[in-house]
Amino acid sequence: MDLGRRLKQARLDAGLSQRQLCGTEITRNMLSQIENGNARPSMDTLRYLAARLNRPVSYFLEENAVVSPNQTVMAQARAAWKAGHIGEAQQALKEYRPPDPVFDLEKELLETLTTLWAARDAMAGGRQRYAAELLEKLGKRENGYCAAELERERLLLLAKARPTLRREVCRALPGLDDELCLRAADALERGDTARSAALLDAAEEQENPEWNFLRGEVYLAGHQYAQAAQCYHRAEEAYPDRTAARLEQCYRELEDYKQAYFYACKQKK
Repeated sequence: MDLGRRLKQARLDAGLSQRQLCGTEITRNMLSQIENGNARPSMDTLRYLAARLNRPVSYFLEENAVVSPNQTVMAQARAAWKAGHIGEAQQALKEYRPPDPVFDLEKELLETLTTLWAARDAMAGGRQRYAAELLEKLGKRENGYCAAELERERLLLLAKARPTLRREVCRALPGLDDELCLRAADALERGDTARSAALLDAAEEQENPEWNFLRGEVYLAGHQYAQAAQCYHRAEEAYPDRTAARLEQCYRELEDYKQAYFYACKQKK
């Protein structure tokens, strides 16, 4: 039996009309919609109706449904965050009572977001020490919602707020190699080989095929054919079609016609 039908049956069992049950809290039209399954009550409304009918809230919910005592707290925190009222959101979250399987993850996410915002605001106002205290108190979060991205932002802010932790933070930060390769490829497309080379040379991992292919492209653009060929060879297994033409070109320029012929043939297979 769904919520609306349970509510209607409980009202009939209590011998109440819709108007009598509504009292001054909700309209008869709203109650009718709830009973007919065309609307769902808020938790506050459901608590009111349950109290009027002398039934527990859980009676009207589906089997196995989980009722959260933090419904109102989270609604207030959410609304304050959306409106940009960070202090109000943080104040609302202080009333949160864990553990709560319904809202624990969202509460942790909102707590992280509001703390990061407060830390950025403190730093903008020259209060680095207070910002560092906020970030250290927040600590690393294992939240499933954007955990890696938020932890990266926390660490970067902490390093700025407390420079003595810079080395420790650097060791904890995730690598930037994927982003560096992406930006290097974009710079190559724009013809900015110097920027592309600088981005690639900043990468920590310089053995993977993608890095070597891109570095080969930079060397080729700079007419450094021997270095380009070395990079293309390291990327050859992953990108056989793309590297064959480049290697042919490199060996022609190096006047190694045997190798140039070999790679020309490979392209025809």
